[in-house]
Amino acid sequence: MLIKKSADLRESDVTPKELFVKRREFLAAAGVTAAAVATNGFGLIGDDEGAAAQNPNAKKLAAVKNAKFSTDEKLNSYKDITTYNNFYEFGLDKADPGKYAHTLRPSPWSVVVDGQCGKPGKYNIEDIMKFAPLEERIYRLRCVEAWSMVIPWIGYPMSEFIKRFEPTSKAKYVEFKTLVDQKQMPGQTEPALSWPYVEGLRMDEAMHPLTLVGLGLYGEVMPNQNGAPIRLVVPWKYGFKSIKSIVRVTFSETEPLNTWKRQQSSEYGFYANVNPQVDHPRWSQGSERRLGEFFRRKTLPFNGYADQVQSLYAGMDLRKFY
Repeated sequence: MLIKKSADLRESDVTPKELFVKRREFLAAAGVTAAAVATNGFGLIGDDEGAAAQNPNAKKLAAVKNAKFSTDEKLNSYKDITTYNNFYEFGLDKADPGKYAHTLRPSPWSVVVDGQCGKPGKYNIEDIMKFAPLEERIYRLRCVEAWSMVIPWIGYPMSEFIKRFEPTSKAKYVEFKTLVDQKQMPGQTEPALSWPYVEGLRMDEAMHPLTLVGLGLYGEVMPNQNGAPIRLVVPWKYGFKSIKSIVRVTFSETEPLNTWKRQQSSEYGFYANVNPQVDHPRWSQGSERRLGEFFRRKTLPFNGYADQVQSLYAGMDLRKFY
C-alpha cells in the first residue's frame, strides 16, 4: 500500500473522491468565490479575541474546571474552534458550518431516549442541562484528516446522563442520532452522507469518566457550528465519533452501524480509536498538525489518553477493530 507524505498531499487526496467532487459542486451552487475558498482552513487562524467579543449574545455557562481530566496544553482560540469544523449538515468545507449554521434553531430542543432502558421518553434540553453539575474540561481533539485542536468543553459525564434512564442488562451499546431537517441543516439536501448522522459507543466506553455530554465551550452554550445544543465528546477517538446536535439516544443489544462505517467501511470502523500505528488507506496517522502551529507533531496513542482508556481494549486486535 502506498502512503503519501504530508507534503505531497492535496485536498482531494485526504477526502474521499466522491465527497471532494460534491464539495466543489456544493460551493459552486452556493456561489462561493474562489477567493473565499482560498481563505478557508489554516488561513482562518488568528489571535483569539475571546468568546464574549466574538459572540456577545451567547448565553454564558457557569462551570467548575475539572483539572483531573484536563490537559495543560495551550488552548486553541475561540476563532479556531468555531471556524474550522467538520459538520457536513451545513456543507462539506471546513468553513461552511461557521458560515451557514445560523439556520439551526437550538431552542426549543428535545432528545428522545428509547431502547433497552427503564425510563424511555422525550426530554427537553433545559432539563438535560440540569442532570449534573457542569464542568469545564480541556480536551484534545484529533480528527481523522490529521489535524488537531485543544478545546475547553463544558458539559458533564455521559455516565450521569445514562444512569437517569436505567439501561437494562441487555443494553450493550448506546446509539446516537443527529437532527434531520433540511431547512435547518441545508447540507442535508446533498447526498454526501446517509442522513441522519449516526454514531455509537460500547456501554463501557459511554460510561467511562472521560466521555462527556457536551453542552458548551469557552464559557458559553455550544455554538451552532460545533453541535448545539448537545453533542458527544469522546477525546481518545477521532473527531467523527463525537456526534453533534443529538436528537435521539437508543440503548441497544447490538453494535450500531455508524455513518462513516456505512459510508466507507474499508477506511472507517466502529471504534475510531486514535492509533498512530494504523494508517488511513490514503495517508499516515502517525503525525498531526495542531491548528495554529506550522510544524507537525507526533500523534499519541489514544490521543494521549492511553493511561486512562487502553484497558477498555485489552486483548483486542486494534488493527482489526479500528
